[in-house]
Amino acid sequence: MGRIIVFIYGVAAYLIFFGTFLYAIGFVGNLVVPKAMDSGAERPFAQALLINAIPLGIFAIQHSVMARLAFKKVWMRIVPEPVERSTYVLASSLLLLLLFWQWRPMGGIIWDVDNPMGRVFLLALFGMGWLIVLGSTFAINHFDLFGLRQVYLYLRGRAYTPIEFKTPGPYQYVRHPLYLGWLFAFWATPTMTAAHLVFAVATTAYILVAIQFEERDLISFYGEAYKKYRARVPMIIPLLKKKG
Repeated sequence: MGRIIVFIYGVAAYLIFFGTFLYAIGFVGNLVVPKAMDSGAERPFAQALLINAIPLGIFAIQHSVMARLAFKKVWMRIVPEPVERSTYVLASSLLLLLLFWQWRPMGGIIWDVDNPMGRVFLLALFGMGWLIVLGSTFAINHFDLFGLRQVYLYLRGRAYTPIEFKTPGPYQYVRHPLYLGWLFAFWATPTMTAAHLVFAVATTAYILVAIQFEERDLISFYGEAYKKYRARVPMIIPLLKKKG
């Protein structure tokens, strides 16, 4: 019964994540969803900035701290190992939903592309960004990244084995294609409002800081293999490989 409960918990956490992911597309792109980046009554800029900064900051701290190896060692004394990843995914999803709920538009247009082809091009980059994000997770192991593999193995009574270090597909060109996808998703928009710009700047800053902590853990976990990979492949901007 305990194994079944753990599995149901992992599946529920994943479904909440996937729903949050789909909602995020609409939220950032101002598409379909009832509460989007620029929907709702505007507040004075300083007031809206403060309100928006609080859930952004909480999410950034949670998303980074809970992913660290040092934190996991302590955390797994409280949370069973099979649901550690699912709990991380669930916490991240709930904090994102809180961010969407509490987000306040700020008014002001930074740029607005009138050319129809230009708008289509930017929307295509926006869509490509989300596809890169999702595709990058499948290139490594989507179900391990979001905790489903862990709870499934526990349900079957099999020991969990970490994913081996590999660099398939986009990971041959940049070390963090998932973050590259986020950058496209957050910056590619035909209409950049003040609220959208604040969101894009804040998340970009977080990404650049988070990469530094993430790579420390990757070096600690994979050792020399990751050091050689880091020396050979650019971090987030694809570059032409040097000959020889």
